[in-house]
Amino acid sequence: MNPKHASYDVVIVGGGIYGSSIAWWLTQMAGFDGRILVIEKDPTYAQAATSLTNSCIRQQFSNPTNIAISQFGAEFIHNFQKFMGASDDVPALSLQNFGYLYLADTAAQADTLRESQQVQAQLGAGTRHMLRDEIADAYPFYNLDDILAANHNRMNEGYFDGGTMFDCFRRMARKNGAEYLSDEVVAMTRVGTRVESVTLKSGATLSCGLVVNASGTRAAATARMAGLDIPVEARRRYTYIFDAAEPLDRDLPLTIDPSGVHFRTDGRYYMAGGGPDQDPAVDVDDFEADHSLWEEKFWPIIAHRIPQFERIKLVNMWVGHYDYNTLDQNAILGPHPEVSNFVFVNGFSGHGLQQAPAIGRGIAEWIAYGAYRSLDLAPFGVERVLRGEKFLEKAVI
Repeated sequence: MNPKHASYDVVIVGGGIYGSSIAWWLTQMAGFDGRILVIEKDPTYAQAATSLTNSCIRQQFSNPTNIAISQFGAEFIHNFQKFMGASDDVPALSLQNFGYLYLADTAAQADTLRESQQVQAQLGAGTRHMLRDEIADAYPFYNLDDILAANHNRMNEGYFDGGTMFDCFRRMARKNGAEYLSDEVVAMTRVGTRVESVTLKSGATLSCGLVVNASGTRAAATARMAGLDIPVEARRRYTYIFDAAEPLDRDLPLTIDPSGVHFRTDGRYYMAGGGPDQDPAVDVDDFEADHSLWEEKFWPIIAHRIPQFERIKLVNMWVGHYDYNTLDQNAILGPHPEVSNFVFVNGFSGHGLQQAPAIGRGIAEWIAYGAYRSLDLAPFGVERVLRGEKFLEKAVI
């Protein structure tokens, strides 16, 4: 398929959850009537982070901006059909509120949880700080011999169907006039402070008013086409689905063990995930699994924390990628100060799916009106990266 036009007001590089969220939100911006082109190299999305996500949302961040972003995400999920125009082909979304449960095994970690709970409570989140006896009373299956405290929230925190959200963003963006193209951006022509055009693998060259970098783990390569650098790389993350010979008698919260391994209820099964002990950057097309990790790392940690899971059977597993921001593991957003029409939406480091409604809206506002109107996303601006100044967020998984 060839592009319909030779020039577009907005060219979005990457058609995953962020490219599609921004495209759809742009069609909702009053007064914006520009041409939108979304370019996606793999329309099957087989190895996209959007497809390989664990699809959860949490209020439990330490930074107020991240908390506000997730609060809008929960509002968006609860009112999904209304936001999407009450169309007959938009299903309702639900949020399964088993919550996240962060465990602390040191006094310093317990203090951090207590401080974060206070910030969350001030902003209306339902997070509860729990001591060991309170954890045992609510969830008697945990081994808590080495645990001092936990934070848990069952209000607007848990699993939602991110795949359906993504599908609707994409379908409704196209229905509202955004164009999707199966191709790959291989070069950009920059003249001074602007990107004038993008060149596609198919050979076409398209003029552009503005370029949005929504290319996930390929973000750094996309930025280099405009002569820019950002600290984003691909990091492997493992997901395991397992069955238990002795299932728990209640939902398992998304439990973040002090080891960094996390596990939760997943329908009739359970899901676990995390990174390898050695966590180097990998090629964006490298999804090779280290099959020894399940036996040597994940299973022993899970069985230690929940002795009832001593007898479990692995049902499925896959490797996905974080688009990992090596500076501070938080989003890099907005225009580059040296190239005014190149906009970053990158580096989510595992937060991406849950933040897509709010950040997609914010970037669309900036494109349409030159400013963030709903939530101030300026703290995520690329300027902090250029200064080497970290966005402070303690609750990174």
